[in-house]
Amino acid sequence: MEGETSGQQGGGASGGAAGAGPGDARAQRELVLKSALTAFKKRYKLTKLDDESRLGGGRPTTGGKKSEIAGIVPPREFGRDVWEELAKGGKIKDCGGGFYGMG
Repeated sequence: MEGETSGQQGGGASGGAAGAGPGDARAQRELVLKSALTAFKKRYKLTKLDDESRLGGGRPTTGGKKSEIAGIVPPREFGRDVWEELAKGGKIKDCGGGFYGMG
């Protein structure tokens, strides 16, 4: 039984790596980029909403203001290479200094 389990796990891993390694790697990379972009959009939206909801001018009845956020520090769960690749693809904009904005 143990031999069968090991053989199935090993066969699946090596078969996938040998048969469609570059395709699988590309698909996995696309999934990472998609997840990173989703996380970035959520953080950007929350940061922008937080900035817009601040009371200004000492008036307690103010309705907020237009956000002046140009860029944010992206989520740290993803490496710098992910953010650079998204910026190259035009999905986000590199604002410099590790900050990125919506493209």
